[in-house]
Amino acid sequence: MRAFVTGSTGLLGNNLVRTLLQTGHEVWALARSEEKARRELGDTATRIVIGDVRNVAGFAYELKGVDVVFHTAAYFREYYNPGDHSNAVELTNVRGTMELAQAAHAMGVRKMIHASSAGIIGLQPDGSPGDEQTSPWPGTMKNLYLKSKERAEQLLCEFSREKGFFIASALPSWMWGPHDVGPTPSGKLVFDALAHKLPPMLPPGGSSVVDARDVAASMLRIAEIGRSGERYILSGDFAEVADVIASLAALAGTKPPKRHIPFAAAVALATAAETWSRITRTASPMSVEAIRLMNARLRVTAAKAEKELGVPFRPFAVTLADTVSWARTQVNADRRPLILSASNRRTA
Repeated sequence: MRAFVTGSTGLLGNNLVRTLLQTGHEVWALARSEEKARRELGDTATRIVIGDVRNVAGFAYELKGVDVVFHTAAYFREYYNPGDHSNAVELTNVRGTMELAQAAHAMGVRKMIHASSAGIIGLQPDGSPGDEQTSPWPGTMKNLYLKSKERAEQLLCEFSREKGFFIASALPSWMWGPHDVGPTPSGKLVFDALAHKLPPMLPPGGSSVVDARDVAASMLRIAEIGRSGERYILSGDFAEVADVIASLAALAGTKPPKRHIPFAAAVALATAAETWSRITRTASPMSVEAIRLMNARLRVTAAKAEKELGVPFRPFAVTLADTVSWARTQVNADRRPLILSASNRRTA
């Protein structure tokens, strides 16, 4: 098939492009920067399309002849930086997503697979892991990114029913993996570990985690055998943040922090850090919303995806080892400064 991938230089998009090509599909990759796309995807046979999901009309004609649109682009990094990003989040994650769906349908695309987030899934009333039918996590409405993902899912579902257009949503948990050139917060932790700059104290909380390569393979399976109007949680096991940092330290050959910081203290420090970042107009090293999300210790189950899609999710220890190995090659190739300089960019 001919696949169109948005967010092609991001953690998920990059791995998805490679997965699609490895399985014999033709890939058109949307990117805002041709230079970055050539740098990150130049070793592949993908066709690069320059465009921005905030201006779908600018690349809509490229959707003609496409079989499946894989929409992984999202605005989230700036949410951790100073300033009001609500309008930008809305324009990219909601309005841009809907305009993409409308353009894809108008151009005769058969299917659209949307990357949402398992972060919007709450726990079951008895505290057991949430599934696709579980009510949203109460904190979703206070989290700009998660709120936008839930809203986009609702609108896409309505559009799918109205037009008879195949749309399904993939809901990955906290993603890790190679090709995290942004980097995402998880990727930054990996590079920090290699630079012996892990946080001085262990933050509270944890999250369900997943390998971006497994998410990519699952999204392909959704396109192949998934059902329209359905959502599929894509996730491996639950991991405590403290355990993740300890594992990264061991893999990177550095000493892990020993002291744990309580939740209330972590929120207070993050609040102060965000205030200072607004004053100095610099990126905040801590996010109140990220700490609250981790402290919720949300667990999800991917039983539906495993049963219906037949996809496996590799052990997280394997993911971490592979990610550190990949990141080390970037450092050895003197690409780390280039990677970190892009940390406040979003993917198209």
